Amino acid sequence: MSDTSYIKRPNRPLQVYAVIFLVVLYTPVLFIPLFSFNDSIYVTFPLTGFTTKWYAELWTRAPVWNALMNSVKVGLSVAVLSTLLGVVAAKAITRHRLPGKSAVVTFIMMPLVIPGIIFGVALLVLMSRMGVSLSLYTVSIGHLIVCLPFAVATLLPRFEGFDPSMEEASADLGENGWWTFWRVTMPMVFPGVVASLMLTFTISFDEFIMAFFLTGTDPTLPMYIWGQLRFPQEFPSILALASLILFVSFFMVFLAQWLGRRGLDEDI
Repeated sequence: MSDTSYIKRPNRPLQVYAVIFLVVLYTPVLFIPLFSFNDSIYVTFPLTGFTTKWYAELWTRAPVWNALMNSVKVGLSVAVLSTLLGVVAAKAITRHRLPGKSAVVTFIMMPLVIPGIIFGVALLVLMSRMGVSLSLYTVSIGHLIVCLPFAVATLLPRFEGFDPSMEEASADLGENGWWTFWRVTMPMVFPGVVASLMLTFTISFDEFIMAFFLTGTDPTLPMYIWGQLRFPQEFPSILALASLILFVSFFMVFLAQWLGRRGLDEDI
């Protein structure tokens, strides 16, 4: 038997493990859209009836739309800022010799392993000591800390995936560093930039812990949902809203990952 056929042989135990992992992870999540169509304010199974009135009620709730717009504002600003900083960081890491590069990368990625509640408490104490009022700006700062590592992790493969000699050729032809970046580097890393924007927007839009500590009088959508869970009559509409957020989040994350992989495959 050749080595090639051995490599291509499917790993059945690993496939079974992957299926079990996905079932355990996503089955509880799939109950949210299921119960959002239940014709009762209580979560019961089997369903007492099928209805879409909870989705229709969302269109008449001004607080929902205000919270949604707050989340969109924060998400867009955080996505743009984290992606810009991610581009700068990824270019510096891959194109320049930096003293202590490993330490710098580790420092940038620390929010991925440190619990968000630690950053939330630390930022809350810092803002209170500085006399900064809690608002959407403080929420954006907290979300930026969370999203920046994802932006860098998304953009690093893009900068490592194309030949730096193309930038050198542009410089040899007389272009300065600025125009070399826009005419050569940016088109090559653009799929990664789009993927970073979508991924960081989704993460910021869904982030709750930082918003819990840093929100002022203008709640984001996760904070609004948290506040409404105290009222049983509001729970079905919250399930409907959560189902919509779940669908949009999954779509944006999968699209971001597809764009990132597509760009890398084209380079290869």
